[in-house]
Amino acid sequence: MVRVRGKWLWLPALIASGVVMMCALYGAIAWPAGEVGHDHKFFAQTKRPLAIAHRGGAGLWPENTMYAFERAAALGVDVLEIDVRSTADGVLVVLHDAAVERTTSGRGRVNELSLARLEELDAGYRWSPDGGRSFPLRGQDITVPTLREVFDAFPDLRFNIEPKQAQPSLAAPLCQMIRDAHVAERAMVGSFNDSVLEEFRRECPEVATSASTAEVSKLLAMSKVGLDISYSPVMQALQVPEMAGGLRVLSKRFVDAAHARNLEVHAWTVNEVEDMRRLLDMGVDGIMTDYPDQLLSLLGR
Repeated sequence: MVRVRGKWLWLPALIASGVVMMCALYGAIAWPAGEVGHDHKFFAQTKRPLAIAHRGGAGLWPENTMYAFERAAALGVDVLEIDVRSTADGVLVVLHDAAVERTTSGRGRVNELSLARLEELDAGYRWSPDGGRSFPLRGQDITVPTLREVFDAFPDLRFNIEPKQAQPSLAAPLCQMIRDAHVAERAMVGSFNDSVLEEFRRECPEVATSASTAEVSKLLAMSKVGLDISYSPVMQALQVPEMAGGLRVLSKRFVDAAHARNLEVHAWTVNEVEDMRRLLDMGVDGIMTDYPDQLLSLLGR
């Protein structure tokens, strides 16, 4: 079953309150048709469905490393999903957690370490293919990459970027890096945090974005009462789990509602082949997975 991140567990309550509010207003006002989402070159001339390697393929290799990204690219994935933070000296690096203990040989918070110190750490140190019985990639010069390194290394891939911190803000430096690396048409930015996304959209309107949790909940609530035609999206994609806190998010009805608003639907994080097959039959436009090899095999690629 699709894995659910903790920040989505409050989604059912949000949906319920939204449905109640909309039902109360339904008879009082006329609901005009909303504007559909704008096309973006991020989605132009790409295979469907998109094979999105979550953290580069976190089930196969050390996550968010060049080692993982190179192997995912060699498999033929369409998109690398990456997480971004800033170091103490303001360099954008690719790392999920606020601290380095889980994935590297070091200790400390990312934003309290300089890039030079971060690059000394072994980013393959904690990775194990057998539940901690062995660590075959220790001492193999696997490091935490900078965002610019990743951009420069893969001129033919797209990037699904999640800024993992609200403070200090990454909106301006991330936008500038995307522009400097000339990847605005190959990058999409997403976050659970509404304020992070709103700031980034103001800073970098030319870059595609996916929806925040609250934005997803709004469309989901509207679709449940037949008002999704009034939804005017500011994003280009919905990246969602199949279930959240016992609530079904992904359904054929929801996918159709999203497509009617010109929105792509990407399911995360899907690691079982049968789940992948069911979601593809539902019409999703992309799947984010820790095991891109299995997804690509299913797709016949």
